[in-house]
Amino acid sequence: METILIIFIISLGLALALTPLVVRLALRFGLVDKPTLRNVHTRPMPRVGGVVIYLAAILPVIGALIYHNHFYEAPLFSYSLLWVVAGATLVFTMGLMDDIYRLRPLLKFGVQACAALFVYAGGISISQIQLPWGEAWRLGWLSLPVTVFWFLLVINAINLIDGLDGLAAGTCLFTALTLLALTVLGGKLLVAAGLAAVAGACLGFLRYNFNPAKIFMGDSGSYFLGYMLASLSIMGSMKSQTTVVILIPIVALGLPIMDTVLAPIRRFVVGKELFQPDKSHIHHKLLKMGFSHRRTVLLLYGASIFLGIFALLLVNARDQRAAVILLILGVSLIIGVRKLGYLEYVAVDKMLGYFHDITDEMGLKKDRRTFLNHQMAINEAANTVELWGRIVEVMELLKIDEAEIRFEGACSSTAAEPHFRYSARGMPQNHPSPNHPRVMSICLPLTTDQKSFGTLLIKKDLIRDPISHYTLRRIEHLRRSIVRKLEAFEGKGKVAELKSAIARDEGARQTRLAKVAGSR
Repeated sequence: METILIIFIISLGLALALTPLVVRLALRFGLVDKPTLRNVHTRPMPRVGGVVIYLAAILPVIGALIYHNHFYEAPLFSYSLLWVVAGATLVFTMGLMDDIYRLRPLLKFGVQACAALFVYAGGISISQIQLPWGEAWRLGWLSLPVTVFWFLLVINAINLIDGLDGLAAGTCLFTALTLLALTVLGGKLLVAAGLAAVAGACLGFLRYNFNPAKIFMGDSGSYFLGYMLASLSIMGSMKSQTTVVILIPIVALGLPIMDTVLAPIRRFVVGKELFQPDKSHIHHKLLKMGFSHRRTVLLLYGASIFLGIFALLLVNARDQRAAVILLILGVSLIIGVRKLGYLEYVAVDKMLGYFHDITDEMGLKKDRRTFLNHQMAINEAANTVELWGRIVEVMELLKIDEAEIRFEGACSSTAAEPHFRYSARGMPQNHPSPNHPRVMSICLPLTTDQKSFGTLLIKKDLIRDPISHYTLRRIEHLRRSIVRKLEAFEGKGKVAELKSAIARDEGARQTRLAKVAGSR
C-alpha cells in the first residue's frame, strides 16, 4: 500500500510541476485550440496537456520498474505491463500528432486498434464474460474483436466527454479511484499501482484544467487516459488471466460510455453522419438547460461518483441483490436520459412511423403488397390503352377524384393535346374547383434522364376523403411505373400511335359538341 501511495504522490507532483511549463511552451509554439461552433471556450487555449498526463503517469511506473521491489514480482509485471506501456505510448503519440496536424478519423481508429492488439499480444484480453449471476460465457475466437472493441469504446468515450473544462480529467480521476479501490480489495496491487499513477496525474492536471481552464488535455491526453483505463480495467477484472466481470468496468465508466453510445444513435435517427461532431453531448444538453459551465461539470462529477459507488456495490453482490442494484441503476439511467431530452429522438409516435415506413418499403404491409400487384399489372400491359385501364384501377384504389396523362405540354398548358382523362364514379356535382384550398392538386413530370413523355395530373378532395399515410408515396411509385412502361412502348412506336388515336377521338368529340351547340 505504501508503494501505491508513493506512486500517486509522485504522479500528482509531476503533473503540478510540468503543467505550467507545458502551457508556456504551447503558447510559444502556437499549439493552441481556437474556438469553433462546436467548442464552448471563447479564446485560444493550449491543447497539448496530454504531454503532462502521459509523463506524470508513465514516469513513476517506469521508475518503479527500475526499482523493482518485491511488489513487482507478480507474473504479469515483466511481460504484460510492458505491452500496456508500449500501446499507451502509441496512442499518446498519435493523439499528439492529431492535436498538431489533425489526422483523419479512419487513421486514428486504425492506430487505436493496433494499440489494442499490443495488450492482446501481452496476454491481456476479454476471453470470458461473467455477470454477477450465472456462469461465465467463453468467447473463444470472439475474444480478439471484443477486446479491440472495448478499447475503441473506452478511448473514444473519454475523447467525446472532453468538451468542458475539467470534465474528462475529473471523470477519469473518479473512475481510476473506483477501479483502484476494486483492485486493492481484489489483491491486484500491480494494477492498483498503474491506476494510482493515472489518478495522481489527473488530479494534478485538474489543478490547471478545471474551470476556468489554463490548458486542455487534447486528444493526446484523452486517448492515453482512455487506453490506460481500458487496459487496467481488464487487468483488474481478470481471474487467472481469462475472465472479465464486464459489468463492473462498464458501470465505473458509465458516463463516458453512455455518451458514446447515445451519440451515433441520435445521429443515425436524425440522418446525420455517425461520426460527425455536434453539440448534443450530455454536457451540451446540460448547458442548454441553463446550468453554468462549472455546475455542469460538478453535476457530471456527481454522476461519476454515483456510478462508482454502484460498481463497488456490484463486486460482492450476487443474484437478487445484483438484480436490485442493476434495476435501480437502469431506472436512474432512463430518468436521466429523459431529463436530457434524448428520448425525443425515439418518441413512440416517431418510432412507430419510422417502423411503418420500413415495413411499407419492405412490402410487409398488405396494402403495399396489393399496390405491388397493380404495379406488376401496369408493367405487363400489352398496349397504351390497356396501360391506362390499369392506371385507372390504381386511381380507384387510391381514391383519386380526377386524373389526366398529358402526352405533350407542361402542367400549366391550356392548349388541346393528346391525353387520357379519369373522373371517379359517384363524385358529387358540387365538388370543389381544382383551385380550392382543400383540393390536393399534383402535377408530376413523366420523364427519364433523356426524354419527357408528358405529365401526370392528379386531383383529390381531402375533406371528402383524406389521404392515407402512404398515398403520396404510392403516387410516386405509380409515376415511376408509368415512365418505365412508356419508355418500353416508345421503342416499339406505340406511344406515337396512341397520340394519333387520341387526337382523332378528341377531334370527333369536339365536332359532336359543336353540332349540339349549333342545334341549340
